[in-house]
Amino acid sequence: MAYRTIRGKILYTSKKPERLDQERGREYFTITRQPDGTDVVHAHCEIDDAPMVVRDVVQALDHATSAPLDCHVRLTVGDAFEGSGWFRFTDRLVECETFNRKDGRITQRIELAQPVQWMQCHPIVGDALLMKAYDLSAGPGKRFLDNVMLSSPDHRGATGPMLFRLGFGIQYVGRERIEVRAGEFEAHHFQVVDTAGQLPEEHPPYDVWCTADDDYILLRAGVGGYMQTHYELVELDIFH
Repeated sequence: MAYRTIRGKILYTSKKPERLDQERGREYFTITRQPDGTDVVHAHCEIDDAPMVVRDVVQALDHATSAPLDCHVRLTVGDAFEGSGWFRFTDRLVECETFNRKDGRITQRIELAQPVQWMQCHPIVGDALLMKAYDLSAGPGKRFLDNVMLSSPDHRGATGPMLFRLGFGIQYVGRERIEVRAGEFEAHHFQVVDTAGQLPEEHPPYDVWCTADDDYILLRAGVGGYMQTHYELVELDIFH
């Protein structure tokens, strides 16, 4: 088969003392590696906390770097349609056509001096794919990404969708062996840092563990601060 497909499920739980380890959402994802070097990610995300969020994402990325090619996002918030949008990226342009419940039809075109390094559409599986932007040959350290786009600046990704430009850092902590419900894996440990001044509200500390191979599959992640959330891979299948 010319395609390689990864399918999995990520469980969202709370780390707040009054809700410790209670399920608060889930994500079903598929990553298909195509012969032309493109990864296509499908993610269905459900957040139970009010107002509930259902997000469906289809995103095409460069396999080697996770640089975005195109994507589509559809949002349901509080059991009602919130918005839907299509995004396209070239080396010198990013454009989108979206429709939002509050704002109506939105068209955006942003000229670029350099290609966009990452498009954050808010599926948790994407937080591991993002880490391909870090050069592991440099060893532990930090890289600041200064040309990133979001489909929503909201920490839960519950607004929009529309383009929001920012920068942030990714820090490589090192290699570890970890166990999650889907199994035991060699993992790379990263952190998302330096969000202060980049978002309307600074994002709490965020740790991400992904497989230490060419796939960068999300294994575990955790957000501190006011969010106190935990994400863990609980199911994984790989088809060649």
